[in-house]
Amino acid sequence: MASTLNQIKPGCSCKVVNIGGNNILKNRLLCMGVTPGTVVEVVKVAPLGDPMELKIRNYNLSIRKKEASSIFVEDNAANTKNSGSEVI
Repeated sequence: MASTLNQIKPGCSCKVVNIGGNNILKNRLLCMGVTPGTVVEVVKVAPLGDPMELKIRNYNLSIRKKEASSIFVEDNAANTKNSGSEVI
């Protein structure tokens, strides 16, 4: 089931399917390693919901929810740790 990264809860992981948005945002995310097929884990979400911390390609990356809403993902249930709501 495809959704956007901003809908994924902390402790869950997913696989990037596509990146939407304008070309500037798309290129920026691609340069940071957010590419189709990459597994992303949502580590934490700030108390007010922005930004969210991701673990991708063995490093942590923080992005805004608006940016995360441009990243289309599919569920990766095999790599899900928990479905809690850990905050920064």
